[in-house]
Formats: sequence, structure tokens, C-alpha cells
Amino acid sequence: QVQLVESGGGLVQAGGSLRLSCACKTSAIIFAINDMAWYRQAPGKQRELVAHMEHDGRTNYAESVKGRFTISSDNAKDTFYLQMDDLKAEDTAVYYCNADLSVSLPGDYSDLWGQGTQVTVSA
Repeated sequence: QVQLVESGGGLVQAGGSLRLSCACKTSAIIFAINDMAWYRQAPGKQRELVAHMEHDGRTNYAESVKGRFTISSDNAKDTFYLQMDDLKAEDTAVYYCNADLSVSLPGDYSDLWGQGTQVTVSA
């Protein structure tokens, strides 16, 4: 079994910071995190891509978060992160991590999702 486990959400005032973590959990060997991303979904809205990083380190961000959010990874810990600075009320949403993994188990692990973590920014 392979799971993405998120942590780090919470309540913060506007202008504050949070760091979300997404840990890849499995008893198998993780050969690589090929592709990783963070999405968010606000009430009544569609899920949207916030940040994406490819295996070679190339990143892209939603226009609304450029310059404020940073996606990064720690391959030794099989974990990736979303550093969120200068948070705004409109960043309030449930945040989901998504990854494409290569692991030592049969099966398709190209589209794994975390359970979601609530981020609430008070104005």
C-alpha cells in the first residue's frame, strides 16, 4: 500500500505563513517521486492547481500564488512541501497533495492523492 499523508494546515492571520507537508508512506521502496503537485479547493469552487514540480526541479505556479508560495522536496525523506507566505483570505481552502511515484510494488502509482488539509486565513 502507498499513501500520501498531509500535515501542516491550520488557522492563520492574513500576512502569516504556513508550511504544508506531504509524506509518501509505504513499506515498499520508493525509487522516485517523478512528479508532485499541490491543489486546493475552496467551498463552492473547483479544485485548482496551486504548484507543480517535475522530477528535474522545474516548477510552475498558479498566477494567484506566484511569489508567495514555494514547492520543494526532500528526497531523503520522501516528502514534499508547500511553503505559503503572505497568506490572504482568498487562500482559504482544503489543500491536497498529488504525486506520481515509482515504487517497488506492482500497480499504478502515477496519480496518488493526500487526504486534504484545511487552511483557513482570517482577514
